[in-house]
Amino acid sequence: MSDGRDPRVDDYLNGLPDWQREVFGRLREIVHEADPEMQETIKRSVQPYFVLDGNVCAFLAAKDHVNLFVYDGAIVPDPTGLITAGHDNQTARTIGFEQGDTIDRPALLTFLRLIVANNRAGGWRKLKQEGQA
Repeated sequence: MSDGRDPRVDDYLNGLPDWQREVFGRLREIVHEADPEMQETIKRSVQPYFVLDGNVCAFLAAKDHVNLFVYDGAIVPDPTGLITAGHDNQTARTIGFEQGDTIDRPALLTFLRLIVANNRAGGWRKLKQEGQA
């Protein structure tokens, strides 16, 4: 593993249709741009996770879309409407993409950087307990 990348994530991506591989490739670059210390791993046997002082996000491909699960305890603001599902979920919310969708890179970078900052501050569970969320 160099630069935080895990070849098992490449294996996951290589098995996907071209458009899904392309979207996840762009998302992967944004995730690593959010923090150079980001690490990739595989959890739940095959699912790519991105971690830094806790879970930050994960990839999951479906038949007609792809999901970026963001592990933020629903405390990171979403003023640009990135979240497409799980708005009230207490652990992870979803940013879904269909073929042809654009990625709001600046908004996603800000969102991911806030998750990392929260992780470094002890994680969203701790922040919620302290009433900082």
